[in-house]
This record gives sequence, C-alpha cells and structure tokens, in this order.
Amino acid sequence: MEIVLAIAIGVLTGSGVYLLLRPRTFQMIMGLTLISYAVNLFIFSMGRLKVDSEPVLIPGFAATLANTADPMPQALVLTAIVIGFAMTALFLVVLLASRGLTGTDHVDGEERQEQEEARE
Repeated sequence: MEIVLAIAIGVLTGSGVYLLLRPRTFQMIMGLTLISYAVNLFIFSMGRLKVDSEPVLIPGFAATLANTADPMPQALVLTAIVIGFAMTALFLVVLLASRGLTGTDHVDGEERQEQEEARE
C-alpha cells in the first residue's frame, strides 16, 4: 500500500510541476492544484497507514497510537483542502480579471506581443 501511495504522490507532483511550467494561466492553476493534492496525500501519509484502526477512543482499549488513528494529519489535510479551494477560487478570479484587461491568458504576455507584431 505504501508503494502505491508513494507513486501517486510522485505522479501528482511531477504532473503539477510540468503544468506549472506551461505558459497559460489555467494550466498553471491546475499545476498548483495538483501539487496541493500531492502535499495533502503526503501529510495524510505521515499519520501512518493503518487498516481497521479505530478513529476515536473506545472503552476498554488503552488510549495509545497503537490502538487508534492519529487525528492530527486528518485535521491538517481537511484544513489544507479548504484553504486550497479558496486559493483556487481566488486564482480563477485573478485569471479572469487579467484576461479581461490584457486580452491574453499567457503568464508572460508573449502571445499579445506576437499578435501586435503580426498586425504591423
């Protein structure tokens, strides 16, 4: 199970970095989203992968991490998901505003320069 999780984190990180290096804004936003998913999986995996572990304390069992799941990584990932959603929404608003003002969705504005050179 650990190897599958490690491969998934690696694929998400690699895909996110590839999309971050693309020239268009939407691809960059999708790259940031994939990297945040990879980080969430990494944080979640730090809480140890345990199968059939109780999420809360049960009477009669000792209250140790050997008998229960660690709630801290789960809480951190839940918080990161909410923050990531808000960040993505903000980036999309900035993308739409930038597209409206400049007429292009390129990060560095090169497409607009090419269009102006083609008109001349």
